[in-house]
Amino acid sequence: MNDYQIIIRPLITEKNTNWMMLNKYSFEVDRFATKPQIKRAIETIFNVNVMKVHTMNVRGKKRRRGREFGYTRDWKKAIVTLAEGDRIELFET
Repeated sequence: MNDYQIIIRPLITEKNTNWMMLNKYSFEVDRFATKPQIKRAIETIFNVNVMKVHTMNVRGKKRRRGREFGYTRDWKKAIVTLAEGDRIELFET
C-alpha cells in the first residue's frame, strides 16, 4: 500500500485543534492500515518524527432518508503524537 493511500484526510475539529498544543494530530486512515504503516506514512509525507500512534475504528451512524434507514460508512481514525519540537504545518492557521 502506498503512503498516500494510507492517509485519507486530516481531521480538523475544535477538540483536535486543542490537541495540537500537545503535539497530537488526528487523521482518517485506511481501515486496514496498521500502526507501523501509519507511522511510516506520516514520517515520510510530513517529514516529522512520530512517537506514538493510537488507532480506533469508528462505526457508521444510523441515518434516515425519508422512510428508509441506512448507515454512514465505517472508518478508522489515527491519533499521532509527534516528537517534541516537530510540527505539521498543514494544520497551522
